[in-house]
Amino acid sequence: FDAISHKTMEKLDTFKPQEISSTICAYAKANHSAPKLFDAISLEAMKKLDTFNKQALANTIWAYAKIGHSAPQLFEAVSHKIMEKLDTFNSQEIANTIWAYATVGHLAPELFDALSRTSMAKVDTFNSQELANTMWAYATVGHSSPELFDAISYKAMESLDTFNSQAIGTIVSAYAKARHPSPKLFDAI
Repeated sequence: FDAISHKTMEKLDTFKPQEISSTICAYAKANHSAPKLFDAISLEAMKKLDTFNKQALANTIWAYAKIGHSAPQLFEAVSHKIMEKLDTFNSQEIANTIWAYATVGHLAPELFDALSRTSMAKVDTFNSQELANTMWAYATVGHSSPELFDAISYKAMESLDTFNSQAIGTIVSAYAKARHPSPKLFDAI
């Protein structure tokens, strides 16, 4: 990976958005930290954000969060681009985006408000992991969204049999941390 990192940095200005996203995701999936490369990719990505599609945006910030590499300027710039395209995001892209911002602790209230509205509109398309990760993220950053918590509570009750033990634990913990009462959900669990 280190040899590839050096070659990548030499040619980074020729990378298209999908290539930038795929490269950073490969490093994250391999759990291989390459701080100089991640810094260089962050700068290059910010130059090209207007040409990133929704998947490249979501995957890029997911990779930074997965590897634990701080890139506050990139996260701030991406938050604005995501809001422009948010209505086209699917449930996985929404959940991964929320998770990434919470994981790195990047507060983006306007983005979280917009993600909340979009999540509520698409809550029926979320699977159990996406529901749990979304609630975990909102509770972790302390972003209040009672309507979203209520909507996810109802969806979770409808599909509780699809939740594994980790998802159940995550969602219970999130509701407790956010101090959002959901007695029907807790009774169902």
